[in-house]
Amino acid sequence: MKQIFRLLATLFYAGYFPVAPGTVGTILALIVYLIIPKTVLELSCFWLFPLLVIIPAVLITGEAEKLMQRDDKRIVLDEFVGFFFAVLFLPKTIAIAVAAFLLFRLFDIIKPPPIDTIQRWKRGWGIVFDDVMAGIYANLLIQIGYFIFLLTG
Repeated sequence: MKQIFRLLATLFYAGYFPVAPGTVGTILALIVYLIIPKTVLELSCFWLFPLLVIIPAVLITGEAEKLMQRDDKRIVLDEFVGFFFAVLFLPKTIAIAVAAFLLFRLFDIIKPPPIDTIQRWKRGWGIVFDDVMAGIYANLLIQIGYFIFLLTG
């Protein structure tokens, strides 16, 4: 069972990539997002996906952290989940996907408040929710930019 938690938390060992494993986890999320048909993303229930994966991600990362280290960089399931919050309720375009990727990584790396505080939550809660918040920050910034683009375009 321990190996299953490690396997899932590291996204099938992608987190073992020697350079920027969090970025690798986000790239995997980006690839999955781009593969998902636009019609699926437009379904009214797709917004449930990020919400439904939070609790399993918290449990998986919390258990993996017991086997590894506190907030181990090899645990990248949180980046995968967080990215989907960055693209939630946005049109599926390459430009938005790239903006979501870049902004999500930026907020995940610099950890502006309250992300820096959330990261200190115990077990998997802090691991996952700091990335969820980074995704929400990225999403809000893109939503504002998209709205301004629509007004001026």
